[in-house]
Amino acid sequence: MLEHFFTPTSVALIGASAEPGKVGYDILYNLITAKFQGAIYPVNPKAATILDLPVFKTVLDIPGKVDLAVIVIPSKFVAGVLEQCGEKGIDAVIIISAGFKEVGPEGALLEQQMMDVAHKHGIRIIGPNCLGIISSSVGLNASFAPVTPKNGHLGLLSQSGALATAVLDWSTQAGIGYNKFFTFGNQADVATIDLMDAWRCDPEIRAIVAYMEAVTDGQRFMEVAEATSRVKPVIVVKSGTTAAGAKAAASHTGSLAGSDNAYDAALHQSGVLRARTVQELFDYAIAFANQPLPKGRRIGIVTNAGGPGILCTDAVERMGMVLATPSAETIEILRTKLPPAANFHNPIDVLGDAKAAVYEFAITTLLADPNVDAIITVVTPQTSTEIFETAAAVVEISKTSTKPILGCFMGGALMQKGVDHLMNNDVPNYPFPERAVASLKAMADYAAWLALPKQEPTVFAADKAVVAAAFAKTRGEGRVELNAVECADILKAYGFTLPGNKLCRNEADAVAFADSIGYPVVMKIASPDISHKSDVGGVKVGLADADAVRDAWQTMMKTIPARMPQADIWGVEIQQMVTQGKEVILGMSRDPQFGPMMMFGLGGIYVEVLKDVTFRIAPLTERDAREMLTEIRGAKLLTGARGEKPVDIETLVESMLRLSQLVSDFPEIVEMDINPLKVQPVDGGAIAIDSRITIKA
Repeated sequence: MLEHFFTPTSVALIGASAEPGKVGYDILYNLITAKFQGAIYPVNPKAATILDLPVFKTVLDIPGKVDLAVIVIPSKFVAGVLEQCGEKGIDAVIIISAGFKEVGPEGALLEQQMMDVAHKHGIRIIGPNCLGIISSSVGLNASFAPVTPKNGHLGLLSQSGALATAVLDWSTQAGIGYNKFFTFGNQADVATIDLMDAWRCDPEIRAIVAYMEAVTDGQRFMEVAEATSRVKPVIVVKSGTTAAGAKAAASHTGSLAGSDNAYDAALHQSGVLRARTVQELFDYAIAFANQPLPKGRRIGIVTNAGGPGILCTDAVERMGMVLATPSAETIEILRTKLPPAANFHNPIDVLGDAKAAVYEFAITTLLADPNVDAIITVVTPQTSTEIFETAAAVVEISKTSTKPILGCFMGGALMQKGVDHLMNNDVPNYPFPERAVASLKAMADYAAWLALPKQEPTVFAADKAVVAAAFAKTRGEGRVELNAVECADILKAYGFTLPGNKLCRNEADAVAFADSIGYPVVMKIASPDISHKSDVGGVKVGLADADAVRDAWQTMMKTIPARMPQADIWGVEIQQMVTQGKEVILGMSRDPQFGPMMMFGLGGIYVEVLKDVTFRIAPLTERDAREMLTEIRGAKLLTGARGEKPVDIETLVESMLRLSQLVSDFPEIVEMDINPLKVQPVDGGAIAIDSRITIKA
């Protein structure tokens, strides 16, 4: 359905202009000079010829079939011209024109009218308000970009046309080629997901890079991104990552969950590599597009300078890669031809006067060692350095190598010819060692993800009727916040273990229940208006007898209404006191793009002050849950730090999966915390001490 955007045989430019500097002229010029392999039909009711091409008054006057139309006219006329495209049988249209929803309500109405016409005729649209597209394999430059890139192995998707022009200019200077280069502006129809899905099976695209501002259908994005990532790498840079995007909320999860955390989790779970900068995006992209994936993380370094070699080694260690240990046989081979003063142990220092042949020997020898998974070639410009010749040797070795080889030719003008030769022959070059190592790390991370078997979420038996009834009762009473007993019933319905507890409406009831379950007990104020009970003196622990329960009741009922006179006080919750176990927090906040976002962290001060938490999008797989356990900074506290017993990890994982199923089964849950979940030592289980649930009104 999108094929006519990629390989059209004819293009109509509606709004072609004879005036240089106008968008309608620039696009026509690009179509001609990029050597488009099909027919080009300019459309303008007031011109006879433009750039020596005959001009048609309307698209309906063009003889024969038109595969692709590009529209560059004022927004108020677009819907009418699109109607003509439908009559002509054109099924692919790029709308360059601005003046739609990006300018306000009137523009949004024009965009809706445009889409109504498109749906009527089955037309797919890229845009409006976009730079256009480039498909290098057929010589199509249907954009007003100032340059046409060379053909290459990358597919680029960008929501920003202005950023795309800057990237294109930089890429041309750096020698980076694109097979397809698409911008899509307002994404009224065709968007990132559609193109990613279409490019998954495109053999000419080896890696997809994308600049994203927003995703409208997060769950579908994750499905398409994962399917695509299993075929080829997808690398994304996402803007809008600051705390300004995070919403304020009553629960811990809501206050800690921001849109950027959701994107981080979604991209990770989909196998998408997230770049933090545009530079990083293309550092990764050129490596993926031009080199084989490494089999592991062991890096060999060949350098003619000790300092840069050490910097490279430091970066390897710092980024979690491994400095390869060459075999004794490899070291002996290196001794046969390298100078006696050379370093034969990784990093291999071939010394400052090393010629191209010495580099070639050292690289070839290291590549043959099974202990080496990838090579970084560091070259600095010294008086005897054969810069171009060394680059040429690296290129020749790379042509037959099954292991990735990256260049790190450090310097400026002196290195340029060598750098150009590398980049023009599919060997990525980085001006600094850290960028080369980071790119190899991205490749190794992706290779490791590909090797993981696909998992499905575990499904547990649960009493959904109990949950549905509790939610119906809550809504029926005009509430969105469930009380403690309702939360407990819901957790029990999904297989959680809870301490004995009861909502007590008066002092006598509180004493009687405490007597029945045994001391010590915990008393908590019960109110839908008090989120953080301990902040107002609403939690008393270790109540040892009936007198202590009476005192706590009387104190709470006197001080809390005085501090919060508007709060609706239901009574107190009396709960069996659990003293043993590590406190953790499990939570969920429903993200507007991706749905239920799960949170895990250590409880108490660790979540309150340190915010030592991690996130994933539900439903979780067992692998997701186990990864979350290891990602927090305090993970060792769960596995037995400083002689302490490790906690019951298996029950903790199961608890995360049960909560994931609950929030997936009931999309009306907006926010939820279990805080704390007390996890006992190995085989001791876990007890949900306190919980909060907020549902949609």
